[in-house]
Amino acid sequence: MSKETMSKTVITSEHLAKAMTYTQYRELMDTLLAENKTTGTNHSEAMVEYTRMNAQRMRRVEKTTELDNELVDLMLSVQNRMIWVIVTEAWCGDAAQTVPALVKIAEASPLIEVKLLLRDEYPEVIDAYLTNGGRSIPKLIVLDAETMEEVGTWGPRPAPAQALFMEMKAKDVPYSEFVEKLHGWYGKDRSKALLQEFKELIPQWGHLQHIEEQPMERF
Repeated sequence: MSKETMSKTVITSEHLAKAMTYTQYRELMDTLLAENKTTGTNHSEAMVEYTRMNAQRMRRVEKTTELDNELVDLMLSVQNRMIWVIVTEAWCGDAAQTVPALVKIAEASPLIEVKLLLRDEYPEVIDAYLTNGGRSIPKLIVLDAETMEEVGTWGPRPAPAQALFMEMKAKDVPYSEFVEKLHGWYGKDRSKALLQEFKELIPQWGHLQHIEEQPMERF
């Protein structure tokens, strides 16, 4: 993607200096849970329980998400340095189901750095990346590491999950059923839809090295 097609972002070097690595984020979750707390300011029993369930979900996604050879090769062909900024919160179920997969994709390239920001600590960031007017998370903002300009975005859900979400929202499905169906979808999908979407997004975001087998010259 050329610089002319990039756009400015509200994310600054100061934001990145305060951002967490994925390991730090997981450690923060564990520390807060040990104190019966979560990220943000709402430490109600329900929010803490959501976070506890999310820690289990994240461990499962970490174990079950596998990149196929096509996606690995695609990530290894990336030639430009990028910073993937993920806006998230520990209590968010969608984040638990997708952030570990996003991190695993990024880690397949030595040129991509992942930074995590908590949504409620940086409202100016999420307010620049609203989904249908709401502060939906997770939200991935991809930056060019050299220019700090926005290359692309993703989130808050893979397209099939977002379609299911919107359908249930339109039907005013009860919350308990809503959550059960959405997480049921994630459990059956095992990150496959997300991984497929990134096979299409990476060529849009990255400067890829195309290595094609050349025919042998005849002497």
